[in-house]
Amino acid sequence: MTEAKPLFDRRMLEALVCPVTQGPLSYDAERQELVSRAAHLAFPIRGGIPIMLVDEARALD
Repeated sequence: MTEAKPLFDRRMLEALVCPVTQGPLSYDAERQELVSRAAHLAFPIRGGIPIMLVDEARALD
């Protein structure tokens, strides 16, 4: 039996902003990330919890 990934609560997206630009974030369900296009960063979501640390973010191409 495979363990289901906890889903990110999309309502949380309304309250969260990019820690770098203070701008909006978009949710990438496939990669389980919150994306800041302005900062060119993707913040991971682990266990349903967004990790909003720049050191943990993935740089976007």
